[in-house]
Amino acid sequence: MSNIIIDFDRKQRCGVEEAILCERKSVEQIEKIIELGLAKQVRFLFTRLNKEKWAQLKPSYHQQLSYCALSNTAVLGALEDLQTQSPMVAIVSGGSSDTGVCHEVLTTLNYHGYAARLFEDVGVSALWRLNNALEEINRAKIIIAVAGMEAALPTVLSGMTHRPIIAVPTSVGYGVSEGGQLALNACLGSCAAGLTTVNIDNGFGAACAAIKLLKSFA
Repeated sequence: MSNIIIDFDRKQRCGVEEAILCERKSVEQIEKIIELGLAKQVRFLFTRLNKEKWAQLKPSYHQQLSYCALSNTAVLGALEDLQTQSPMVAIVSGGSSDTGVCHEVLTTLNYHGYAARLFEDVGVSALWRLNNALEEINRAKIIIAVAGMEAALPTVLSGMTHRPIIAVPTSVGYGVSEGGQLALNACLGSCAAGLTTVNIDNGFGAACAAIKLLKSFA
């Protein structure tokens, strides 16, 4: 097994911590990283940790990790109590099928100490739902718009608010949606000035972009 080198100084250097991407890692590698975190008494955020790999981890590690099956994320160490903090980010999704990506955004923000509020299933196929939520959405400093299919939500939302918007195209869809390619191209080709777009299903990246923006406001 290759050596595991964790970038413990990334938060000081870049503003966000290194996340442990589990998608291509073996269970043995993930367990070695957990052991390292416990030995150094540090926190870790694990992303793309699916249920199968989670189930294969030693039961003793299950007690050390807070696992979210919706987002396939896990946190080693305590999360901050954010109940008294006003949400700095609004996470807005086109449909309930996008909930996994939304919760990856939410977990990443919470891990870094930022409160956020979810507005799910307010896509443009029934625009009144977005209109009804817009006043609450605008109370956030930054909006992360998560959408699959043709991903019209980020563009429409950009025409309704002055808040910075980060678009997350998702792989939700069928036929010409091509695993999120249509959504990605729609966001990249948006007529809305200033719309920022991350990669398909990249909730973690969108959250990190929001964190860096929030730090620049401070």
